[in-house]
Amino acid sequence: MSFASEFREFATKGNVMDLAVGVIIGGAFGKIVDSLVGDINMPVVSKVTGGLDFSNYFIPLAGQTATTLADAKKAGAVFAYGNFVTVLVNFIILAFIIFVMVKQINRLKRNAPPPPPAAPAPTPEDVVLLREIRDALKK
Repeated sequence: MSFASEFREFATKGNVMDLAVGVIIGGAFGKIVDSLVGDINMPVVSKVTGGLDFSNYFIPLAGQTATTLADAKKAGAVFAYGNFVTVLVNFIILAFIIFVMVKQINRLKRNAPPPPPAAPAPTPEDVVLLREIRDALKK
């Protein structure tokens, strides 16, 4: 089997395609959560804490005197812990949303009616033939 045909077989399996769809949807969902954190939650947190903007919290490591993170990064290395706090809040929100989604899906699965019983498989022809022979020999 050639490398190309092995790769084609691997890439067209159902699990790989499901994973690809999940990664794409996850990326889009990540952008929604980024917007939720950056545009909705963090401004509220900033307002509650007296106007703090976590994204601009940093410690200059190269002796910079810049007031914004972007300017400090241009001047040298910085320890941007405010950005880390924002990403951490983003992760916690995302993990909570996924937890709630999985919990609801599991609840819906438990409440779903059971599938109808499967019809019994037809008896193979050779077994039917052997039964007929057996019954004929008994007579």
